Amino acid sequence: MDSRTRRIQYFYATVRDEPGAAYRFLTQLASAEVNLLAFQAIPMGPGVTQLVLFPENVERLAHAAETTGIVLTGPHAAFVVQGTDRLGVLVDVHERLTAARVNVYASYGVTDGRGGYGYVFFVRPEDYERSAALLGI
Repeated sequence: MDSRTRRIQYFYATVRDEPGAAYRFLTQLASAEVNLLAFQAIPMGPGVTQLVLFPENVERLAHAAETTGIVLTGPHAAFVVQGTDRLGVLVDVHERLTAARVNVYASYGVTDGRGGYGYVFFVRPEDYERSAALLGI
């Protein structure tokens, strides 16, 4: 597999910053068969953590939130790139956006240790549709 860039929606949820909070939250999502393409936990201050959820299926996450009482903020838009890792794999994505003067204001990525990678990146809402067109999606 080379690489694939696609649109993705994400949501925020806030939990108490305490041992087991993410475990309990993720257990609820797993019980509701919500598959996450990406997940991030961000400390937001004393006693509060923001969980960022990138669901494979938005409707399934919404249903799980409704039935479990999870409060979500969103959806918001981002992009995800997944594929076979190689040196410079993200250069093309950034080159296209830079040439069009689109700023990637946040991103993160990881390799899977077996030759694959995932990369999530964010552009301003006013640049989202133009970015998708530039990337051919």
